[in-house]
Amino acid sequence: MKPAPVVLITGAAAGIGKAAALAFARLGYRLAVTDLEAESGPGLLAELRAAGGDARYVVADHSKEAGAVLAVNLAMEAFGQLDVAINNAGTEGNQTLTLEQQTDANVRRTLSVNTEGVLWCLKHEIPALRRSGGGAIVNVSSVAGHIGLENCAAYVASKHAVEGLTKAAALEVARHGIRVNAVAPGAIQTGMIDRIVGDGNTDARRSIEGMHPLGRMGTPAEVAAAILFLASEEASFITGQSLAVDGGWLAR
Repeated sequence: MKPAPVVLITGAAAGIGKAAALAFARLGYRLAVTDLEAESGPGLLAELRAAGGDARYVVADHSKEAGAVLAVNLAMEAFGQLDVAINNAGTEGNQTLTLEQQTDANVRRTLSVNTEGVLWCLKHEIPALRRSGGGAIVNVSSVAGHIGLENCAAYVASKHAVEGLTKAAALEVARHGIRVNAVAPGAIQTGMIDRIVGDGNTDARRSIEGMHPLGRMGTPAEVAAAILFLASEEASFITGQSLAVDGGWLAR
């Protein structure tokens, strides 16, 4: 009997990462999952196992190459293969700063997690996927990887870079049977968005909801569904692309 496929998901303890992990678990995948905090591990593993997935957890800081090494080693040592990788770990940074107000700390942290983190993951995931016979990578980008947004230049720059990394990686690894795509969510109802727009029916929340022609924010599960599609054989002729999950935002 062929063993269940293995997926690696970074930043899996909450939001889009957790929704994706649960979705893969329900399909019977074996999961290697990471996040920043040790205390997030036991609860996440319990939920994933209850959903049907055999899961392992490691604490990893994806602002450093060592985080990618830990993540890939977890998958390979626990399960002996890697079939899918979801590079989701990210930070919103400080989204109240104009360009003139940017700080070294904000720029470095935002780019190190959102951009360098994806690059380091790609570096170490690709050989593991190649040894396993190929597979799929999905990078979690943002509508901010396609357009400009005021007062979050570091975040916008980091996500534009993810879009470029996705295309470059797709070209490099296509001959190895590895597909690389991205999802570009709009505003998704997560803890991250609450930190940006506040709790409750705030002016900021209503404003960002109005950016979406569908008139609402998305849910983590809706982004997870797009990730599952891009990782699946149903997307076998799709690579180097970015799928917007944005309620029509980018259609304006």
